[in-house]
Amino acid sequence: MDENHKTDEKTIPEKRINDKERKELLSALHCRLFWVGQHIPDYVEFEGETYPLHNYVWELIQKDELSPAEKLRIDKCIEILSAKEKKDEKELEEKPLTSEEARNLYHETAGLLRAITDLKEIESGALKENTRRFQEKFINQRIKDAKLWLEFLKKVSK
Repeated sequence: MDENHKTDEKTIPEKRINDKERKELLSALHCRLFWVGQHIPDYVEFEGETYPLHNYVWELIQKDELSPAEKLRIDKCIEILSAKEKKDEKELEEKPLTSEEARNLYHETAGLLRAITDLKEIESGALKENTRRFQEKFINQRIKDAKLWLEFLKKVSK
C-alpha cells in the first residue's frame, strides 16, 4: 500500500457500542459472580480527590481486628465507592461509548463493586472466617494428597 492510501486513525470515528452490547455489560455487573477476576482499582477518584483503594483494602485484610474508628472509615469508604459505582453504572447505561471505553468503564465499575463487597466482608468479619475455612480445607486436601501419594509409593515399591 502506498503513502497516498494510508488512513489516519484520527479521521475514522470509533464505532459506538449498540444497545445489545450495553445490556450485556450491565447484565454482567449484576450476575452472581461478577467479581471473579476483577481487580480492585489501585486508585479511585471521587469528587476531585484520589484515594489509594487497593492498598487500603489490602491493609484492612491484614488486620486481626478493627477499631470502631476503622469501621466508621470503612462505612464512609463504602458510601463513597457506592456513589462512584452508581455514577459509573449510569454512564455505562446512558453515555455514548466506544467498545474500549465501555469495557474500561465496566471493569472499573466491577472493581468498585468488588471493593465494596470486600469491605463489607472485612467489616463483618466474614472475609477472615471464609479465609480460615479455605485454608483449613486446603491443608486437609494436601494431607489427603500426601497420604494417597505415600500409599501409591508403597504399592509401587513392593
